Amino acid sequence: MLTRKQHELLLFISERLAETGISPSFEEMKDALDLKSKSGVHRLISALEERQFLRRLPNRARALEVIRLPDDVQGGREATNVTPITAARVARSEAPVQTVPFVGRIAAGLPIEAIEHQEQLTVPAALLGPGEHYALQVSGDSMVEAGIFDGDLALIRKAEEARDGEIVVALIDDHEATLKYLHRQKGKIRLDPANATFEPQIYHASQVKVQGKLAGLLRRYPA
Repeated sequence: MLTRKQHELLLFISERLAETGISPSFEEMKDALDLKSKSGVHRLISALEERQFLRRLPNRARALEVIRLPDDVQGGREATNVTPITAARVARSEAPVQTVPFVGRIAAGLPIEAIEHQEQLTVPAALLGPGEHYALQVSGDSMVEAGIFDGDLALIRKAEEARDGEIVVALIDDHEATLKYLHRQKGKIRLDPANATFEPQIYHASQVKVQGKLAGLLRRYPA
């Protein structure tokens, strides 16, 4: 039997993974459950691990995998479609697929429009939704606590606007592109990493242009 908060957290993680392929950050989990601190999230996750509802993925910071769901959620079915989709699974899938431009690495140092589209990437259409999309390869580990790792393929929906708290591709001074959480504060833009060892980046609003919002994530695993 799960407590109400454990139940809420498990469903929140499961729904976020099913929607984006990315486990939510501890900050997002804290806010979603209206908790006062992240320590409460740690306790809930540990309890769900002990009851074998959740598993922390090894060597992937705080990335989580839902093993099973409670009995009152569609018969306590084994969790499915909650982990990032791998390239191998995409190739074998019979689900509708779509091609998007693969425009290079997120740290390429060029505006998205300036990168020549050398390749096309085939991805599950369900990950994309409406609008135009492109794919970028993630470089670095500044977003690991959001389940985004070095070498991952980020699927980006083109957009020039974003809400506070969304993960965006931000172009800084028309030169450097980065993948971060977006927050606005008193005429400035704060770009937050999802890694406790990194500091937020703060710029004047005129320095930052939103180039797109994270729509999904693909991950290649060694054979």
